[in-house]
Amino acid sequence: MKIGVIGVGNMGLGMALRLHDAGHEVAVRDVDAAREALAEGCLVMPSAAALAARCELVIVCVVDAAQSEQVLFASDGVVAAGHAVAGDGHSPRCVMLCPTLGVAAVEDFAARLAAAGFAVIDAPMSGGPLRARDGSMSLMVACAPSHFERWHAVLRTLAARLFHVSEKPGDGARTKLVNNLLAAVNLAGAAEAMALAERLGLGAAQTLAVIEQSSGQSWIASDRMRRAIAAATAGNAAPQAHMALLAKDSALALIEAEAAGFAAPVGRAAAAHFAAAVAAGLAGADDSALWRFVAGSVPQCHVGLKAIRSR
Repeated sequence: MKIGVIGVGNMGLGMALRLHDAGHEVAVRDVDAAREALAEGCLVMPSAAALAARCELVIVCVVDAAQSEQVLFASDGVVAAGHAVAGDGHSPRCVMLCPTLGVAAVEDFAARLAAAGFAVIDAPMSGGPLRARDGSMSLMVACAPSHFERWHAVLRTLAARLFHVSEKPGDGARTKLVNNLLAAVNLAGAAEAMALAERLGLGAAQTLAVIEQSSGQSWIASDRMRRAIAAATAGNAAPQAHMALLAKDSALALIEAEAAGFAAPVGRAAAAHFAAAVAAGLAGADDSALWRFVAGSVPQCHVGLKAIRSR
């Protein structure tokens, strides 16, 4: 099939190369020509509109709502290409929204795309660049059953963990924000635990090995803490998941929690860690750097120790 990927950053590049390897004709578009050059074998297009004009499925894999608005609805955006598939004349193009966005943004984009004649798949992703490249990532899909059936083979190529959570665009975003709030909680907790291990004189690698086989284990803790240990050993490594992204995602999750009348105190505490790290200048750092940030910035806590010791 003719598939376009707009935004070939860490995740989008892996997806584009995965689809190309599977035999699809893949076109790409990114504001960074250096990123486009990494999409070997893919056709580089001059605009989102030009990409959409030749593709049956357009995968949007940019960072946030502002970038999504631009690539979809600007004068040279996807909608400018028209909804009918080139060479077909009647089947609607499908737009798959993969960024982690607020629910209101997804619902707005989906409604405007549908009004313009496009099919829409709300499909936020999870798993990281390596899983995007090898097709083992997760996709949380919300769309009409007919869209899911039509594009099932492509979705399965991209994601070994494929979940059709709802027929209603917006529910994919809701599911992803719930997931990412828990990811933030788990990562903040892991960073704090590893910082404590260091304060207690324990070896980082050995402690993490124990945690990974015990009740404190989580996927994101293992992935990020091992990455942080490797970076400390080999020197600074290129970021694979920017701190700003989980800060953004946890903040969006809290907006949804507030709208639902849910306090989410643990999630708020975790989100505060990421917001503080971004405010300290770590927005572009790998989010595994939260460990070092926590270790250096969280004061010793004496609240309640007297009561604990008296028990």
